[in-house]
Amino acid sequence: MSSPARFDRGHTDDLLSFLAASPSPYHAVATVAARLEKAGFRQVAEVDAWDGASGGKFVLRGGAIIAWYVPEGAGPATPFRIVGAHTDSPNLRVKPLPDTGSHGWRQIAVEIYGGTLLNTWLDRDLGLSGRLTLRDGAHRLVAVDRPLLRVPQLAVHLDRSVNTDGLKLDRQRHLTPIWGIGGVREGDLIAYVAEEAGVAAEDVAGWDLMVHSVEPPSYLGRDRELVAGPRLDNLLSVHAEAAALAAVATRGADLPHIPVLAAFDHEENGSQSDTGADGPLLGTVLERSVFARGGSYEDRARALAGTVCLSSDTGHAVHPNYPERHEPGHHPMPNGGPILKVNVNQRYATDGSGRAVFAAACERAGVPWQSFVSNNAVPCGTTIGPITAARHGIATVDIGVAILSMHSARELCGADDPFLLANVLAAFLEG
Repeated sequence: MSSPARFDRGHTDDLLSFLAASPSPYHAVATVAARLEKAGFRQVAEVDAWDGASGGKFVLRGGAIIAWYVPEGAGPATPFRIVGAHTDSPNLRVKPLPDTGSHGWRQIAVEIYGGTLLNTWLDRDLGLSGRLTLRDGAHRLVAVDRPLLRVPQLAVHLDRSVNTDGLKLDRQRHLTPIWGIGGVREGDLIAYVAEEAGVAAEDVAGWDLMVHSVEPPSYLGRDRELVAGPRLDNLLSVHAEAAALAAVATRGADLPHIPVLAAFDHEENGSQSDTGADGPLLGTVLERSVFARGGSYEDRARALAGTVCLSSDTGHAVHPNYPERHEPGHHPMPNGGPILKVNVNQRYATDGSGRAVFAAACERAGVPWQSFVSNNAVPCGTTIGPITAARHGIATVDIGVAILSMHSARELCGADDPFLLANVLAAFLEG
């Protein structure tokens, strides 16, 4: 039986606002935390003792957030239902000694983060965002959301073969943004960013800064049936999961399990960090939740044995200009509903049992769904799904939304798919 749909096109409108407010993973988790607080969740510190009280709670660590809702009457062995995603996207990140330049141009030294499409950062107006770490250990978010930087492409007159032989970029030499004219002055960038953040430059002890496109996300097409925007991979999933968790938490005592949101950092470079899916954060939070409710190691084992995770990340819609790159029998389309991602070599964690779980959630939500599998000649990427399954022994299903231009500075999806995904996630969290 279908459950009433909670989300419609208004959810996609809100996604555009969420993307604009979240230029870095640190901003993304802060935005999610603020929304959960409005829904009655409260932050708990990892260094404090936790209680077993019912209600919504969340932990913040860097660019990661774990949130969960304990219904009235939940026992120590009550299983979890987890929706997982990641907050990071491929981009250009500021190096430790950022001030550089040559031939009269002032530039910023950057390092390439993740598997970005390098050419999409050329000739694009770029801002700067991330966090500053102060000498007392506090963090300060900062976002310069206006044209500040630009990576200029070489003119065609100076590279006559670019349109016949293709663009070739040296990752070290050709992707250094400019931000002015004149001599290089050490400390100039951090002094500027500190002023933007409202702190003294001498109080800044460290930074985690990255560039972002300042062009706002928007609807696209004659009928506004598409969305173009940055960081759809994978803030689209983070946004849908936060909305679903907040909505499901209103059911309170009726829930037969504990719904959880797990949004990790560093997926785009392997997830091996203290805030990545291959770190201990999720396992620690789940274990402490069990123990806070008076549970034992045996209760923890029982709870995880009954736990299921939907790992939501974007996948590939069939590209009309490159259909040969896709598996001939599986052509996901925008606005066709979420995709079930399958790879028998465990690049995705889905198996037949997971397919049944996902299909049931889609049926309950009244949402269509599609299957995705890669062309055998084109190896696929991977997600937090296999990591979550292997690290915690949790049954995990890989799903997502089909998009074009994945890992571009600006990606493309169907305008209906974000709210269709949110409805499926809510149905899954309800059980």
